[in-house]
Amino acid sequence: MDFKKLSHTLKTAAAVWALCATSAFADTTIEFIQWWEPEMPAGALRGIMDDFEAKNPGIKVTLVSGPYATTRDQIVVGAASGTLSDVVGLDGAWVNGLSKQGAIASMDELMEKANYDKSQIADIVKVDGKSVMFPLASFVYPVFVNLDIAKASGVETMPSTRSEFAEAAKKMTDAAKNQYGWVLPLSLQSPSGIQNDVMSWVWSSGASMMKDGKPDLENEAVVGTLEYIEQLNKDGVISPGIFAKKEQDNVEEFVNGRVGMMVDTLAHVNLIRECNPKLNFGISALPAADGYTGKRGMPYASWGIGISEGSAHKEEAWKLVEFLMSPEINGRLVSIANAFPGNVHAKPDFVTSDPIFAEAFKIYQSGYPANEFVGLLVPEELVRNMNVEVQKMFDGGQSAKDAAANTQKAWLAKF
Repeated sequence: MDFKKLSHTLKTAAAVWALCATSAFADTTIEFIQWWEPEMPAGALRGIMDDFEAKNPGIKVTLVSGPYATTRDQIVVGAASGTLSDVVGLDGAWVNGLSKQGAIASMDELMEKANYDKSQIADIVKVDGKSVMFPLASFVYPVFVNLDIAKASGVETMPSTRSEFAEAAKKMTDAAKNQYGWVLPLSLQSPSGIQNDVMSWVWSSGASMMKDGKPDLENEAVVGTLEYIEQLNKDGVISPGIFAKKEQDNVEEFVNGRVGMMVDTLAHVNLIRECNPKLNFGISALPAADGYTGKRGMPYASWGIGISEGSAHKEEAWKLVEFLMSPEINGRLVSIANAFPGNVHAKPDFVTSDPIFAEAFKIYQSGYPANEFVGLLVPEELVRNMNVEVQKMFDGGQSAKDAAANTQKAWLAKF
């Protein structure tokens, strides 16, 4: 027997078997593109991925991470070229465009196949009836109140209605001291104030700016909100320089004691404390229209999550989405990010250790996340259209009804 030849044959067979076995049992690697990893403590998101891999043998996750703007550009390029990562971190402002491109997948079939309980998700974002994004973590916008200014002005309770807010703003305003009741950022350069500081008053009273998927800006709720804000301006309770102010100017005005109240993201709590450690402040839900007793909508921004339509590993991608949206992991992630969960059963750790976040969590649970700009086509153009018309209203060039009608006309041209 030719043992040398036999040995060679056996080695060749072993090599072939090893190659086949490696191929058969190779890990599936999925990419997850997002901007969250740099905004979390070092290693935090990778640690969550490691736990996912431990519970899902055979699936590996590669994180594609970068700053928000860089990630947005990468997603745009990936969507256009068909190279988008399997799992995609999403901003609600991108969803409509990506869906229309056919870049992000409907998760309805995946949910049905997994017998997934949709009721546990706070707010599934849909485009053309298809579920394309889950809000993984939400950063809500309550009213911040300088409690020392409130007390000195004779405001004893947090305003809960529009009348109470207007009265509190008047009491807090002392123009001689450069102190005002409220700050309203309406810069055209960064028009997010329309979403967070204007339309939020509509949502807090359970109303809407849409009807049957189309703009409905001439309804009583929207016009009434514009009239209310216009009156606050006429009453002189809003900090000067409205048209020049951006959202980031809110915090500067607030921490320096120049305004008694502001609408701002809960993500700025730590920034406020860093800027003015001695500031005595509290938060409350955005006031509702007088007489409204229903649930209040609260404006928010989200870290959203979805799946690429071009992914060759949709089932594995779904497993990661399902894992991140589970009560335990969702609660863990938002505790790190100081955000609110996308799963209604998740409970962040910070709600028991920080009174501001504890109060915010109560507000969040008693209402519902509301941001009707999420999922709309060209939302940045829409808010800029309204911003222009609201500025004209504040300048006395048109009424609230005209501002609503002109915005309606501009919006319909884009639908």
